Amino acid sequence: MFTGIIECTASVEKVEKEKGNLNISLKSPITKDLKVDQSLCHNGVCLTVVKINNEIYTVNVIAESLNKTCLGDLKPGDIVNLERSMSVNSRFDGHIVQGHVDEVAVCKDAYETNGSWKYVFEHSQKNITVEKGSITINGVSLTVVESTSNSFSVAIIPYTYENTNFKKIVKGSKVNLEFDILGKYLSKLIKKY
Repeated sequence: MFTGIIECTASVEKVEKEKGNLNISLKSPITKDLKVDQSLCHNGVCLTVVKINNEIYTVNVIAESLNKTCLGDLKPGDIVNLERSMSVNSRFDGHIVQGHVDEVAVCKDAYETNGSWKYVFEHSQKNITVEKGSITINGVSLTVVESTSNSFSVAIIPYTYENTNFKKIVKGSKVNLEFDILGKYLSKLIKKY
């Protein structure tokens, strides 16, 4: 379980194919605090640390995750948002994030708006976002500004822009989306009846 509050970023050092999986090695300021078998959210995807070698750690991404996310597009030098799982004795600053990506979305527009940034994303699910509702983009907990049937916008403050990989997202970029868990349950319930 995560909150969508990004702790730091990591740089991709190496990507190796192993059968249908990928082994991704990353360098991060929190590597020294990690342990093998620990869950860590990478661009919104919960992955397990499988190896640590000094300041580099490795995660294994299986076919299911590769099919549902854009982690397969990562290459050396790319920046990844990181969040360790939430602690029961800390503040809950974002919203409930499972680290289970629902789909890949495409950035349709990105521009500066006098000190902040606005991004518009298009997705395939119908009527799953609401204005002022929660959304997770590449692991970042955000508030939906505008919502249509299959797109939404978010506003990014300077701190988030500078301390996540949002500064690398441009028109046409792919991102990992996790819709709000409460919204997903409500949507399923409504469709059922």
